Amino acid sequence: MKLVELASTIRSKNAGVDHITFDVICRDRANFERVRDSGVLNRGAVARLFGVEEGRVTDFVVFEPANAIKFTIRRLRPSGSMGESDLFGAQQYAPLFDVEIP
Repeated sequence: MKLVELASTIRSKNAGVDHITFDVICRDRANFERVRDSGVLNRGAVARLFGVEEGRVTDFVVFEPANAIKFTIRRLRPSGSMGESDLFGAQQYAPLFDVEIP
């Protein structure tokens, strides 16, 4: 199945001016455990998916009480600066939709 079929929320947003944070929140515990236990989402996989160096993935958290996985990527340029294409960081999550979860 694709991640978008298992999660109720997949989003991105600013985390200060220098970072974008991503949330993957699953519909229920079973879906969350399937995503978590698959190991498909991890720091290295996120870096590859978004085409960034792994060192730019500053945080990767599995938050079991909310059936959620959260990670943060450091921007190359501050939000709102010349050349930055997404002021609010709210349009960066789409690559997560097609991640295959076994």
